[in-house]
Parts: sequence; structure tokens; C-alpha cells
Amino acid sequence: MSHEVTVYTRPGCVQCTATKRALAQARVPHLVVDVDDHPEVLDTLRELDALALPVVVTSTGHWTGYRPDQIRALTLTTTQEGSR
Repeated sequence: MSHEVTVYTRPGCVQCTATKRALAQARVPHLVVDVDDHPEVLDTLRELDALALPVVVTSTGHWTGYRPDQIRALTLTTTQEGSR
């Protein structure tokens, strides 16, 4: 299965947990990367000017924080792609 959504998180991050939960409930396939386990990704996140977690990277862009509006948009995109 291909994951076009990657969520960069860290333990204890409330917004990270909410984002992962919302993506799972919306059935949006996603890969979770714990930045504590993979500190090498921090430079990449800084290049995106992403200074807060979670960072959600999609095929069309990225955002930081818990963003239900962005998750809904992903749900619509995933649904439309699945019906093709």
C-alpha cells in the first residue's frame, strides 16, 4: 500500500494524537514518523518552515498542527481517487 500522507509526530503531543486519530477515522492511509526515533528528519521539517508538530506532508503540500479542515479535504481527495 502506498502512503501519500506522512505525519511527523512525537510522543505526548496532543495535536499529533488528534491528527492521527482523525486520519484513521477518515480512513486516509498515512505513514507515522516519530521525530524522536528519526531525528534525521528534523532538517527536512525545518526546510518546510515547520516548527511545530504534527507536520502532515501530502502529495500536494503540508501543514502543521491539528487541522480538521485539511483532513476533510484529504478525505474528499481520497474518496474521489478511489472511485476512479
